[in-house]
Amino acid sequence: MSAHIDELIAQFENFQTKVRQAEANFAGVGDMQERIAQVENAVTSPDGAVTVVAGASGTVTDIRLAAGAARLDTAQLSVLIMSTLREAVAGAVRQQAGIVDDAFGDAFGVNTSEQVRQAQAEAWGTEAEEPASEHQAAQQTPHQAAPRRRPGPRDDDDYFDDNSVLRRD
Repeated sequence: MSAHIDELIAQFENFQTKVRQAEANFAGVGDMQERIAQVENAVTSPDGAVTVVAGASGTVTDIRLAAGAARLDTAQLSVLIMSTLREAVAGAVRQQAGIVDDAFGDAFGVNTSEQVRQAQAEAWGTEAEEPASEHQAAQQTPHQAAPRRRPGPRDDDDYFDDNSVLRRD
């Protein structure tokens, strides 16, 4: 019986240690939130015509057009704005993920930064090399390409796979 009590005491002490670790980890939540609120990522297009600033959660906070932007035709300017915007937002989100990793990555065994990089690569179709013909077609008609979405997690309860609330037996 004494061995059983010793085991229970050891388990309780282990539990208390984990509670103290969790308290220490969560003590930094306020600091993490403050750091995330201060995230800012400014990206300027290679030709200097467009600058986009993105903040926390990828919120666009500023778009600046240089005098040279007026010389571009509307299609070129649109593409330049969108590509610069995408880079700025992606960078801001990666910064935010890094802050989360600094605060909780080790404690919870997650790598938010890597998950964000993978999601961005999948969203933009850059996770694998495309055949040259498909890559050229995508560049020529980007507005016609269907967005690539990452499949969501599978649930053990697959009753709603066909988006129906009715169960089929």
